[in-house]
Amino acid sequence: MVDVTVPLGIYVSVPFCKAKCTYCNFASGVHAAARMDEYVERLCGEIRRSRRQAGSLGATLPDAVDTVFFGGGTPSLLSPEHFQSIFTALRGEFAVAQDAEITIECAPGQMPEATLERLLALGMSRISFGVQSFVDQESRAVGRLHTGAQCIDEVARMHRFGIDRVNVDLIAGLPHQTRESWRYSLEQAVQTEASHVSVYMLEVDEDSRLGRELIGEGVRYGAGLVPEESQISSMYTEACEFLSEAGITQYEISNFSRKGEESRHNLKYWRRDPYLGFGLDAHSMLIDRNSAAVRFANCDDLDTYLMNVSVEEEHIDSAAAFEETVFLGLRLNRGVSVWQLCEDFSEALVEAFLCQARKMEIAGMVQHDDDMICLTNEGRLISNTVFTELLRGVSEQAIC
Repeated sequence: MVDVTVPLGIYVSVPFCKAKCTYCNFASGVHAAARMDEYVERLCGEIRRSRRQAGSLGATLPDAVDTVFFGGGTPSLLSPEHFQSIFTALRGEFAVAQDAEITIECAPGQMPEATLERLLALGMSRISFGVQSFVDQESRAVGRLHTGAQCIDEVARMHRFGIDRVNVDLIAGLPHQTRESWRYSLEQAVQTEASHVSVYMLEVDEDSRLGRELIGEGVRYGAGLVPEESQISSMYTEACEFLSEAGITQYEISNFSRKGEESRHNLKYWRRDPYLGFGLDAHSMLIDRNSAAVRFANCDDLDTYLMNVSVEEEHIDSAAAFEETVFLGLRLNRGVSVWQLCEDFSEALVEAFLCQARKMEIAGMVQHDDDMICLTNEGRLISNTVFTELLRGVSEQAIC
């Protein structure tokens, strides 16, 4: 069950980019600077109305906040004054802890010094760089504007400013990528002394430019140069092994960190702790008056968002909460506790899950050690398929 005593996590969506990556289908894009002013004003208004909105949904909104995450898009494109306004609104509504983990996503080369200094004064403690690749040809192929050298310099600059908690994002499966070039990116990520590395296997959505080209067999965005799925899986496996040997340990399907440097904010999602999202296409999960979860989300169209359109909401019943607990919890290397499932949910739901888990264990996709069930290395490669199989019996209320 969602723990109402856990401090709130806050996500702030900033949907502005200098250029749109070919694989991206997020609610983000290139907009005029004037739109940023309008957006921040709307965003701050949403923050100030958050308690009233939570009440209208029958949800409990905690006062305490211990993580804030600015995602995008490229949040660092906002001005120092924009960030000042947002933090003033946040601290006016919530008790943001002095040691809160405050993360800013940033494209290498797109963090002006004045913005960095203001963010440090406002409490930023962590930065996440969308590197994707340290190989210039691969970065250019997907529309990234930075070079590998810039990425290395940016991490070093953060360290000089006293920011030790630096994440580097990498993508396995980019056009032109080979096993050798992938190994080079992994080596560079480690050599920067980043405290955290996120590794994603390329998932091409049909609504992205690269996705449409893959379907239509075009050549403009390098669709024909995307590695085969088996090669991408091998790259992911190599990353798991290489980073582990370098002391950067996997704790979630796509996330690796040095000891004690896990993303506290992202752990909230996988543990189903309460979080509140502000801005375009931002999602939230809080506790309702019946001690169940309520999820709600803003629209994904900028013009519609700026017109103050209401959110979409969904109250989560016990079966849906169980499914969320399983597939989110299994993303973590530690897995899910059978004892905790039995404490929180009905015997029928747990037994249906255990029946499927035994089948997946025989297939080598999960392992069951004492109280914990977790994915194997093979299971992580096809995690979505494994989740579907594990929850098949739950949706059918099958009991062994």
